[in-house]
Amino acid sequence: MRILLLGDYSNVHATLARGLKALGHECVVASDGDKWKGYPRDIDLQRSFGVRGNVSFLWRLLCALPSMRGYDVVQLINPIFLELKAGKLPPIYRYLRRHNGKVVLGAFGMDYYWTQVNTSQRPLRYSDFNFGDHVRLDAEAELFRNEWIGTDKEHLNRMIADDCDGIVAGLYEYWVTYQQFVDKLTYIPFPIELPSPPSTFDVHHPLNIFIGISKNRSAYKGTDIMLQAAQDVASAHPGRIRLTIAEGVPFDEYKRMMDSADIILDQLYSYTPAMNSLLAMSKGIVNVGGGEPEHYDLLHEATLRPIINVQPTYQSCYQEIERIALHPELVPRLKRESVEYIKRHHDYIKVAQQYLDFYSKL
Repeated sequence: MRILLLGDYSNVHATLARGLKALGHECVVASDGDKWKGYPRDIDLQRSFGVRGNVSFLWRLLCALPSMRGYDVVQLINPIFLELKAGKLPPIYRYLRRHNGKVVLGAFGMDYYWTQVNTSQRPLRYSDFNFGDHVRLDAEAELFRNEWIGTDKEHLNRMIADDCDGIVAGLYEYWVTYQQFVDKLTYIPFPIELPSPPSTFDVHHPLNIFIGISKNRSAYKGTDIMLQAAQDVASAHPGRIRLTIAEGVPFDEYKRMMDSADIILDQLYSYTPAMNSLLAMSKGIVNVGGGEPEHYDLLHEATLRPIINVQPTYQSCYQEIERIALHPELVPRLKRESVEYIKRHHDYIKVAQQYLDFYSKL
């Protein structure tokens, strides 16, 4: 099978491509590397600022389009699958549709349905856009609502979702918000390429807690609350924990900074661990973040509970971080379970096979 993966977030497509290739299929990733993160790709579609950068990008895109023909499957990372305004993308989508086999839309991140469903219908107890029945009004949530609702982005997302052959959700939350497309929707966990398993599951003294801060998205993702809670625990219990903070660093450096951690703090408003957390768990690092029962149920996971689940409040974060700081003897078991969880559900070869099974049914 020939597969084109167009766009990338958080290394999802680059990792999936390695799994598909390992299973004997031809796979090409065309992306901008998720901007400053610099993820690997076969066709570089990174766009730089300024007139020269725009001209260079458009020239490379025009040269690349003829090579984006003749695939059995084209999978889009998002409705905004290229660094172009939403109004410019429908002709490119129709070109891809006309010259390839099946088209699959990824429900992997910010889009119209994620924004609109969580704002209006609110099927989740909490999300990036609601706390229960209350709509989030912080600046970043408002910015994304204004970008996606009643705009060209909404029109593009609705058009692709209606027209495409299949939709793949990478998290429980995204699966929930695309339920109106249940006939073409599937859930497939994010792929993780497992490193060599840790030889031991020892704990550092003090506990090393790692947190990554995304540029301009700290309040939106809740890392501001998690960081404050961790800092306050560190002040209340000197010598128990130390913090490692990564902010705006390339992916390779981010991974190096993570490697020596015992705990990762990530995604306060999520039900499910996303790519950063999953990568950490594959290394035997315990995730404090999203681990709600619904996500385990969707995975049919009845025994493993490696994630320290927190509610989206400062108090919950403080309580759980303090508990683990005062009882580091709990960490080795959670480290072992974290690695086993990734092996069971996120191994990139297993995940690639799930994608192939889905593609074959289209």
